[in-house]
Amino acid sequence: MIRADHPTDKPPRFAHTDKTTAMFQQLITIAQNTFTESIRQPIFVVLILLGSLAMVINPQLAAYTMEDDNKLLIDMGLSTIFLVSLMLAAFTATGVFSNEIENKTVLTVVSKPVGRPLFVIGKYIGISAAIATAFFLLSIVLMLTIRHRVMTTASDHFDMPVLLLGFGAALVALIVATVANYLYARVFSSTFTVCLLITQTVAFALVMVIDKTWTLQSPLTDFIAHDGELWQVVVGLGLVFQAVLVLTGVAVAASTRLGQVMTLLICVGVFLLGLASNSLSQMINMRLSIPASTDYYQSLSVIFHADIALYQKTIYTAAKLLYMVVPNLQFFWSADAITQGTPITVGLFALVSGYAALQIVAVIAIAIALFQNREVG
Repeated sequence: MIRADHPTDKPPRFAHTDKTTAMFQQLITIAQNTFTESIRQPIFVVLILLGSLAMVINPQLAAYTMEDDNKLLIDMGLSTIFLVSLMLAAFTATGVFSNEIENKTVLTVVSKPVGRPLFVIGKYIGISAAIATAFFLLSIVLMLTIRHRVMTTASDHFDMPVLLLGFGAALVALIVATVANYLYARVFSSTFTVCLLITQTVAFALVMVIDKTWTLQSPLTDFIAHDGELWQVVVGLGLVFQAVLVLTGVAVAASTRLGQVMTLLICVGVFLLGLASNSLSQMINMRLSIPASTDYYQSLSVIFHADIALYQKTIYTAAKLLYMVVPNLQFFWSADAITQGTPITVGLFALVSGYAALQIVAVIAIAIALFQNREVG
């Protein structure tokens, strides 16, 4: 009998398909479990509430400028979301990754036929999904504050639909999560996050169809008002979120080897260097009269042959190398363009998205390399 003719044998292509399907299912399972673990952490809810509270206070803080208060409100709101998302990425990554390694629970996964690269990618997807949830909630709060706008004179009135529906959504989520925790022993943090996601989305949808006088309006009215300011904020939030995904990858890479404090320090360091590296590079170009169109390698050559002190060459070279290695977060920052009335084009959004994708692939590759030889037993 020829074994290849046996009716129960599958051709190789079916075996390959089954293996791919199994890997995909494993990836989804790891991501789902990581997402659940992430939103269960108390620090996750605490940071969301602190970020929301900061943005609720922002309209009062922005009322003391000598120019357009609402532009400062947008700048402060985007900055708040960026910083809170950075802390969420660092704390969440260490909470579900490094702690799992330290507690040896990772052995239950990698001891099975689950490759370490697949494990790291699944963790990143799950953490990113949790960060996306928090980012969405904070973005709704920001857009509600922009709809309310800064009250600059005594004749300005409160936007009651924003206040009642916004705070009402948070109150309903709090009550549901408390009752579910007390009666059914549900985890408060994850239940509150899911409930808040639902109630706040409904509240935002209702606010978009109700004006300040409780009159029905088109859901696009607020997006096209003030020269489409709110729509530009939505596009800007998309750019900032891509920067957050890059920093989440950095947090995952750091947490494969380090604890919570060091991971947070590295994320903050990359954040600060990412914001400053572009300015440092431009400053060097100005001092050495290097044209903006000059590529990195030619810039290094100019620095090497420049008639300056050796220590200056060393500093300038280090700054240029830093600019090449560290993610340039200025690419993702859109607050200046929004407040100056400069529209964010589709081409720019696509260019930044491509840059973010390359950065994410790079940091996840580093995370896989760091975790590949990590002792977990």
